[in-house]
Amino acid sequence: MSLSDGDRELVTEHLGRDPTQAEAALFENLWSEHCAYRSSQPLLGAFETDGEDVIVPPGDDAGVVALDDDTYIAMGIESHNHPSYVDPFDGAATGVGGIVRDILSMGAYPIALTDSLYFGDFDREHSRYLFEGVVEGISHYGNCIGVPTVAGSVAFHDDYEGNPLVNVACVGLTDADRLVTAEAQTPGNKLLLVGNATGRDGMGGASFASEDLAEDAETEDRPAVQVGDPYSEKLLIECNEHLIDEDLIVSARDLGAAGLGGASSELVAKGGLGADIELSDVHQREPGMNGTEILLSESQERMVYEVDPENVDRVAEIAERYEMGCSVIGEVTDDGIYHCTFEGETVVEADAEYLGEGAPMNDLDHVDPEPPEIDRPAFDLAEAVETVVGAPNTASKRWVYRQYDHEVQVRTARRPGDDAAILAIREAEQGLAISAGADPNWTDAAPYDGARAVGIENATNLAAKGATPLAAVDCLNGGNPEKPEVYGRFKGIVDGLADACADIDVPVVGGNVSLYNDSVAGPIPPTPTLTMVGTKDSYEAPPQALSGDGTLLVIGDPVDDPALGGSELLAQLGGSDRFPALPDAPGALVEAIADVVDHEAVT
Repeated sequence: MSLSDGDRELVTEHLGRDPTQAEAALFENLWSEHCAYRSSQPLLGAFETDGEDVIVPPGDDAGVVALDDDTYIAMGIESHNHPSYVDPFDGAATGVGGIVRDILSMGAYPIALTDSLYFGDFDREHSRYLFEGVVEGISHYGNCIGVPTVAGSVAFHDDYEGNPLVNVACVGLTDADRLVTAEAQTPGNKLLLVGNATGRDGMGGASFASEDLAEDAETEDRPAVQVGDPYSEKLLIECNEHLIDEDLIVSARDLGAAGLGGASSELVAKGGLGADIELSDVHQREPGMNGTEILLSESQERMVYEVDPENVDRVAEIAERYEMGCSVIGEVTDDGIYHCTFEGETVVEADAEYLGEGAPMNDLDHVDPEPPEIDRPAFDLAEAVETVVGAPNTASKRWVYRQYDHEVQVRTARRPGDDAAILAIREAEQGLAISAGADPNWTDAAPYDGARAVGIENATNLAAKGATPLAAVDCLNGGNPEKPEVYGRFKGIVDGLADACADIDVPVVGGNVSLYNDSVAGPIPPTPTLTMVGTKDSYEAPPQALSGDGTLLVIGDPVDDPALGGSELLAQLGGSDRFPALPDAPGALVEAIADVVDHEAVT
């Protein structure tokens, strides 16, 4: 991609001159769909984001919610869809690394990961190749950094054949005194880059994620995929923890999309400030890099910190102890201008807020999806049960989660394979239940109702462990928004998920949008991945498996007119039907389930 003619005209008018090469590339990335949410931002106001326990709402690197007066959790979610198609191992691995660093930015220590994965037909060799590579990438990176992967989902659907989805969430733990935000505070403070040396990998990753996948993407777009080093990430995690312990960090941001240019400009813009940066001071691993390459490289395992001048030497000393590179690259200014030089020559000089917030929003047409026709297939019940139980979507995912170290850090009280995982938060004497996933069959059949069902499903997963929902983060995946039918279906999942979370009284404290998940095979099903957490007074919960003789209870209203829309049965046998009716008061249902589960008679 390159800066569009319309955007170039706006930038030129704002600057009063033609942009430099570095400025044009920076605006191209920061104004991309991936960074600026130009097509989705007008819809996201549907979500309820506030609540009495919300400390940091959406807009930072991660949301933060209070468990009690002193103990906070940070939550974030990210997609790495296009990179995982081009290079499933590195694409998925660096997706894990990126969301973990978002948690570090808040002064939190990562304690859990979730992964929600979506692939094409399992019978196709290419789908299995992507599936195996993605799982290997997640397990390798997560296991090496010592963060347990405790929950998630795996789904197969024909329409992911040309564009799989890899949605990864992370939960971290911090407290009130250690909280850091990605908002620069004080002019005169120094900007430090800590972590791996900068190379040329991942150039233009934000732009790459903002367009449809081409037929030759697996070869032509490989340079846009970052390469991760989990052992460096582990050192960075511990280094960050040490810096936070000594109260040396004023504000922080991880280097992800658009690299140093994205992280440092957003950091100062959030604080209404500016920056003066010398790009040649960045520690590099490749010779001959120019200013634009240094600015936009998406090399992994790097953080930018705002540091008081008197603490710079101590930060450098700690970074060296953890074998992390450390460069003093500039300082925070009070003029609101983002100014970068390379070997003393100005390459970027633009208003920081305009870089981050100036992209015009897209006013797109949408077409609401038509209700499905009623075309129920005839079937033999015994054969249908066998077909559904044996389908890849229904089968055990043990092969996946057994590759993940889900017990490292010794917090996992309820393991993967259950409705929800439970972590022991001993600092607050609470159990933290975690559920994650979505069902593309549901949202393909009925975007709005299917997304509502995703919200209710995750909440009832928590309730089935006796937990009360606390907060959620979402990853909204859609196709090309310039197609009215596709945008209409995407709008449906946004509205449906927002309504479900509001009905359950769960604030959505962070999220991610991934559009242009479209290929020569067509658009993906609109997919609203949700990671939801809940709390309970203990670490224990009844298991999912039957434990012996007893009475089975069904909680909820009886169904007078059953429907099969979105079911695995129709996915296997063909046909269509309306989507099942959902509870009118899902919050009351969730509360009732949690109350019943907590009764001592439930085993």
